[in-house]
Amino acid sequence: MNDGRVEQLLSDLCLTNQAGYALVQEVRKEVYSAVPNASECVMYGGFMFAAPAKFCGVFAYTEHVSIEFGRGCDLKDPHRVLEGSGKLRRHIKVQTFADIKSKHLRAYIAQAHENSCGT
Repeated sequence: MNDGRVEQLLSDLCLTNQAGYALVQEVRKEVYSAVPNASECVMYGGFMFAAPAKFCGVFAYTEHVSIEFGRGCDLKDPHRVLEGSGKLRRHIKVQTFADIKSKHLRAYIAQAHENSCGT
């Protein structure tokens, strides 16, 4: 189930940041590949994913797309791609389509989802 504002945000993004739009679409595919039953809504100016608990957010910036993990501090980081030094949050920046694979995005998304379910 998706928030009706998702399509509007995608449309706006396509008009204002075509490169960011294309990356966001690929990242969304990775999310749904890792967690097929995920739902998304617009929150904090980006896309928040839940299944059923929130497990990540996707945010487009001018130069990159950031995949945010609210409890990123709990994620194992064998590929050393998580960024951030805050108490809880961590993120992965993708600037190219190749980054999605090379930074093992799907594995981090799946791990965040598993953690959100308490497993």
